[in-house]
Amino acid sequence: MTDEQHLWACALEVERQHGKSAFLFASMRADQLQADGAFEGARVWRAILERIEALEQKPSKPDN
Repeated sequence: MTDEQHLWACALEVERQHGKSAFLFASMRADQLQADGAFEGARVWRAILERIEALEQKPSKPDN
């Protein structure tokens, strides 16, 4: 699995676990890691956050 695939898998799992709160959860996690000085962890969570944002912006299927 590539790093990119892993980030998408993480984003999907966070969305599955937290539903509509996924963006908030990932944002808070990134902020806490940043505050704790865990800069690499914060960077990873911000990358996951970008993917969650993209997932939330995907168009829904049209009703037919």
